[in-house]
Amino acid sequence: MLYFCTLFDSNYLSRGLAMYESLKDLYDDFHMYIFAFDKKCYEILNILNLDKVSVIELCEFEDKELLEIKPTRSTAEYCWTCTPSIILYSIEKYDLSHCTYLDADIYFFSSPEELINEMDEKSILITEHRYTKKYDKTETSGKYCVQFVTFKNNISGLTALKWWRNACLDWCYAKYEDGKLGDQKYLDDWTQRFEGVHVLKHLGGGVAPWNVQQYTVYESNKQKYIKENSTQFTSKIVFYHFHGIKFFTNGSVDLNSGYCLSDNTQNLIYKDYVKKIKQMENKIAKIDKAFDPNGSTNLRKGIKHYIWILICKLKKTHNCIKVKDFIE
Repeated sequence: MLYFCTLFDSNYLSRGLAMYESLKDLYDDFHMYIFAFDKKCYEILNILNLDKVSVIELCEFEDKELLEIKPTRSTAEYCWTCTPSIILYSIEKYDLSHCTYLDADIYFFSSPEELINEMDEKSILITEHRYTKKYDKTETSGKYCVQFVTFKNNISGLTALKWWRNACLDWCYAKYEDGKLGDQKYLDDWTQRFEGVHVLKHLGGGVAPWNVQQYTVYESNKQKYIKENSTQFTSKIVFYHFHGIKFFTNGSVDLNSGYCLSDNTQNLIYKDYVKKIKQMENKIAKIDKAFDPNGSTNLRKGIKHYIWILICKLKKTHNCIKVKDFIE
């Protein structure tokens, strides 16, 4: 049995459900603890009554330490602050042998079992950003990405997890300061700071907009693969991190206009994801037709918006398109 936890609010509800369904379609022996970060999210998740899921309300796990610092953090900063806390809560509350935290905006194309098995006897699993050179933000955003992190319920795992929780309670903000940024830069020295840390070797765990340029994406027998451009090494894509994808009220989606995404990547990776998001949107509409589970925003207008589009087009990173045109 594999155990997972994640957190999201109603603005990320369609993403969180897409992530859950992608896992459920590929792997059967798991349980997921979803921490609902607002009332609407909690209500809809309970109505959906998802298989293999326990839904946890904010008031169930927020302790004195979290509540004290909550007013000092933005919504995003508080979510980052809570990441180690929800992992620890899941392990201790449900007496789990291990727990893997998942970002709500990742999506599985293959079973994650082989990633967790790669840990073997180690106690902690972390994943690298593996930045493409032109997008390397190691100095500010960290070498490792808090997207898929596993802790075992043993001395080594809990020592690191409790240290991380205390560090995030002390400082967790959306800015770079004194070698810190959010909850993520804390991971930089874990291979030296803690025992039993395994850095994932599987290239298919954590393909993302900041590293996909290094690979050629292709499909074979309905499985997504990447071929490393420098070595021609081939790997299954286990999960893709759809960081930065934005939905707009006019029916457009920005796949991520900060990065160069080839037509091949858009067609083989992003199209499936956007289709799944629309399916989740339709499922939620049966519960509340007026509710937007994508956190859609108004498309920017005015001269700044057009300058932004021009710059993105010149850099070949303009990835904003109509959803209807994209998925049909």
